Amino acid sequence: MTKVSARMLMLLATVTLLITSCKSKPQKAHHDLGKITVDSTLKALVKPSNELVVGKTTLVKASHETKILMAEVQGIVNYDLRSETSVASRIAGRLEKLWIKYNYQPVRKGQLLFEIYAPDLAAAQQELIYLSQSEGDQALLERAKQRLMLLGMSAQSVQAVLRSKKVNYRIPVYSPADGFILEKSATSTGPAAASASMAPSSSGGGDGMSGMSGGSSSASAAPAPAKVESTPVLLREGQYVSAGEALFTIYKSNQLLAEFMLKPDLASFVAKGTKLAFFKTVDKAGTFQTAAIGMIQPTIKAGENFTLARVYLNEPGFKAGEILTAKIPVLVPRSYWLPASAVLTMGNKSIVFKKEGAVMVAQNVQTGLRMNGMVQVKSDVADWQLAKNAAYLVDSESFVKSK
Repeated sequence: MTKVSARMLMLLATVTLLITSCKSKPQKAHHDLGKITVDSTLKALVKPSNELVVGKTTLVKASHETKILMAEVQGIVNYDLRSETSVASRIAGRLEKLWIKYNYQPVRKGQLLFEIYAPDLAAAQQELIYLSQSEGDQALLERAKQRLMLLGMSAQSVQAVLRSKKVNYRIPVYSPADGFILEKSATSTGPAAASASMAPSSSGGGDGMSGMSGGSSSASAAPAPAKVESTPVLLREGQYVSAGEALFTIYKSNQLLAEFMLKPDLASFVAKGTKLAFFKTVDKAGTFQTAAIGMIQPTIKAGENFTLARVYLNEPGFKAGEILTAKIPVLVPRSYWLPASAVLTMGNKSIVFKKEGAVMVAQNVQTGLRMNGMVQVKSDVADWQLAKNAAYLVDSESFVKSK
């Protein structure tokens, strides 16, 4: 019985081994010829070159501090438009003689500007002469005088007509102020800074209409300074003008202001009352002086956004059109600062190269002031290691793709 059991166990073990050997087939190694295994150390080399850079370069970290910087800006001497005077015709008529030949021509108060023929004014003078020669009511005579003065004639001119008993068909119009005269149609682009100094001019004589030109002061916003252009006036002799039509504008030469152009990032640190020092660009030693900003005006010109800082000049020695340089102290609160070489400007974006492992990756950052070789960074770059020369890592013909 024992022998039979032993044989049965041996037979069972043999069958089990046979079944197991039939199920397990030998595995053959299979190699895919089309599959490429990339070494992990080479992954950075196969990335696009406009996203990251492999290489060794000098690294810097941003400083976090408060800075007091001295900003240098350019400006120009311009006319103070708060004191401009308008010359208008108070009656409809025809220009008989025009003495103003070009814009920004210097004029003196009382200088003859033009002569005008007005039929209504001639008729009113004839009525005055008729009433003075007749023994009519004195009240009518006084009303005739009043009518002439309302039409623009001065009291002296009315008395001259009564003495001569002749109608003055060509009524002269004189300048109401000293300064530089500009045709009204040319003031749509704003006053250009005139560089010519005012010189005396001869004035015409005869009985005039000192009240003919309506002198009015207007407060308008000064645009960005423009180049001086003494262009010929468009008004011509024989041209008809209507009653109340403004023909010329006179800018007083003794009331000037300095306008300094500020970029938007700098303008946020400058306000009315900010102290500055300025001087003529061609003569720093002889014209250096300090002042306070009297007005801040945001301006858009030719699609460019900037700010005008105005300083009202109360001292002589400046002429319209002169170029100025100003030094403005700027206190920047605690923020991050990087060397200008570490920040790459791509259109309206600012890019830095951040070290990540063994590569330098392009990252977008928000920047502020750029001054004295430093750039204010508003993004949090406290723990970043950045390339000191960002432009060195960029191909001149590539487009940088940043995160």
